Amino acid sequence: MSDEEMNQATPVEPVETETTGAKKPAINKRKKALLILLIIIIVGGWLGLRMFIKSKTHVETDNAFIEARVVPVSSKVSGTVARVLVKDNQFVKQGELLLEIDQKDYLLQVSQASAGVGVAENETGGEYLKVDALRAAMNSAKVRHEQASLDLERGEKLYAREVIPKEQLDRLRTAKRVSQSQLKETEENMKRAQAEAGLGLKNSNKAKVMERQAQLDIARLKLSYTKIYAARDGYITRKSIEPGVNIQAGQNLMALVPLQDAWITANYKERQITHLKPGQKVEFTVDAYPGRTFSGRVDSIMAGTGAAFSLLPPENATGNYVKVVQRLPVKIAIDSASDPEHLLRIGMSVIPTILTERSSADVLKDLSPF
Repeated sequence: MSDEEMNQATPVEPVETETTGAKKPAINKRKKALLILLIIIIVGGWLGLRMFIKSKTHVETDNAFIEARVVPVSSKVSGTVARVLVKDNQFVKQGELLLEIDQKDYLLQVSQASAGVGVAENETGGEYLKVDALRAAMNSAKVRHEQASLDLERGEKLYAREVIPKEQLDRLRTAKRVSQSQLKETEENMKRAQAEAGLGLKNSNKAKVMERQAQLDIARLKLSYTKIYAARDGYITRKSIEPGVNIQAGQNLMALVPLQDAWITANYKERQITHLKPGQKVEFTVDAYPGRTFSGRVDSIMAGTGAAFSLLPPENATGNYVKVVQRLPVKIAIDSASDPEHLLRIGMSVIPTILTERSSADVLKDLSPF
């Protein structure tokens, strides 16, 4: 077979055509990858922008806890506990009786003070009689003094006429001085008796009766302190008292926690409080109840950072200075409608989110350099 016939029998492969067909799928794959990457960048940028805007309009922190006032329950008088009418974690209402102290000693004190008032009234009546008797004695002494003065005046005239001797005149003078001294003594006794009876005061007060009446009022007041009532609505906790225990005045017996007035103390960074103000709405979650959202509002912002009111505040004017981001406590009032069962307890960890009421345009406006 000749060379020409062999060339005609063997087909020529289209090399260039296969190369062109292989390049087209590679280009399409590259375009798809770039398109997917571009979509990812756009979506990521959009999500990042939304998260950034949300971080400015929804200020959040995990450094927050629930707090409430703890009202200590103590006794104003000492004695033995007779009855305890509450248990740990029990809810009580304002004015509800919590415990009683044995009243026997205080009932005796009331009886004694009441008897003292009666004695004082009787003593005052006797002192009035004493005043009347001293008034009569003073009048008698005054009459004797007047008579002694007249006798001395006559005696001096008679002595001038040499009718009576000098010795008799001296006795008349002595008698006048004695009557004068007796009159002064009765007047002093009269003043003392009037003061004891309370007649020296403008309103004629009975000093002793008033004193004993005050003692009776004090005894009755102490008797009322033997019953201890709840100062307000709340839950009993830290109860450390049982019947039969002897207690002292001022001793803490239990604590009362009004959970209905609980609040959140959220420690926000100083850069986060730029747009915070009282009245803004707050949404928060609690670790103890996942999936449930509670609500509240910003009540106030503390007048200083937490470090400024610590036991040992930092002294930045001495030594080397290292800047530390400070935190300011923000008080958040809890909406009672979001927690009607009072599930929230003191010390629970909270993640509050404050809605600053700023729009996306406000946030983007702050980023604009113009």
